[in-house]
Amino acid sequence: MNKGALEGVTVLDMTRVLSGPYCGMILGDMGANVIKIEVPKTGDDSRAFPPFVGDESAYFMNLNRNKRGVTLNLKKNEAKQIFLEMVKKADVLIENFRPGTMEKLGLGWEALKEVNPSLIYGCISGFGHYGPYSSRAGYDIVGQAMSGVMSVTGWADGEPTRTGAPIADMSAGLSLATGILAALHYKEKTGKGQKVDIALVDSLVTMMTIISQIYLVGGRLPQRIGNRYESTAPYDSFPTKDGQNIVIGCANDKFWSILCKLMNREDLVNHPDMVTNKKRVENHAKIKPIVVEWTLQYNSKDLVQLLLDHEVPAAPIYDVAQVAADEHIAGAREMFVKANYPQAGELTITNSHFKMSETQPGFHFPSPNLGEHNLEVFGELLGYDEEKIKELAADSVI
Repeated sequence: MNKGALEGVTVLDMTRVLSGPYCGMILGDMGANVIKIEVPKTGDDSRAFPPFVGDESAYFMNLNRNKRGVTLNLKKNEAKQIFLEMVKKADVLIENFRPGTMEKLGLGWEALKEVNPSLIYGCISGFGHYGPYSSRAGYDIVGQAMSGVMSVTGWADGEPTRTGAPIADMSAGLSLATGILAALHYKEKTGKGQKVDIALVDSLVTMMTIISQIYLVGGRLPQRIGNRYESTAPYDSFPTKDGQNIVIGCANDKFWSILCKLMNREDLVNHPDMVTNKKRVENHAKIKPIVVEWTLQYNSKDLVQLLLDHEVPAAPIYDVAQVAADEHIAGAREMFVKANYPQAGELTITNSHFKMSETQPGFHFPSPNLGEHNLEVFGELLGYDEEKIKELAADSVI
């Protein structure tokens, strides 16, 4: 049985809500022994987030699969000592508290690396652990706002727009997982741990790279341009006869030439305003009406197939239901899978997007109930028996 590429790596997951749990989920999908540490009685805030299946949060269940769960009240000294003993046995710790929170508990990076010099300490925050904004709270919408993403998302005559998906949170979680994998490689060579500091804002600034270059190199401030692209044309969404828009991506001269032939407008191939990609970008406003006049003659499905048959990049604009029913995405690539949860029953969840020939990541076991694995984990790591666990619970330590 495939146990995953990260089999044998122990991760203490102190994160909550989205960005950090997503990172922990990636590591768990890859086979790491992920131990989710939650506050007793209440746990991760996202346990109360919709949508629900019965009384169970699907939001929480998907992001916290492949993790065992324990509780620790770190305001108690005994709980801190237990935590430090766990840190000695761990390879990785991840947290997404506001910077300074762990330090106030006496459990920040400087303290923990003394306890375990080989520990990899991964953290996600709004603005990172240093810099003038480091103490500010960070949420996905803050990351999207201050990275510049919202300034270039939407239509020219509309307001700056947040993307529908929480890309700041998700990119930060993915970034932390990437940094941790690099740190594990370094640790294997040197035995040394390190801190991996990820900011929501930084994560999206990197995703803005090719847009930011427009200003950094040319001095022009990028604006909202709808679905059009700054660097190639025509590369946009287009209406069809049945009302479902499609996208066409003519990213080079070859595709433009083919599109012109399909439109019976071969006169445009060498038109002085359209002969090169640079010229087409400059004259995009002239080109789009010509393409729209043509696309409106077809139903979306037929038009996409026509374009694909001639190797022009094109696609329908799906809603979520269409994504979930697609034979390639949901079928062959298995991006949605059925998983059984003790309380919720069978649930469809989003699968891992990593496809690996030897150690395929994916769903191994469901998210934990609050404190479900206290006996199992504390017994395994620290040798505690059932009586000890009961004493800790009675003293509100766990």
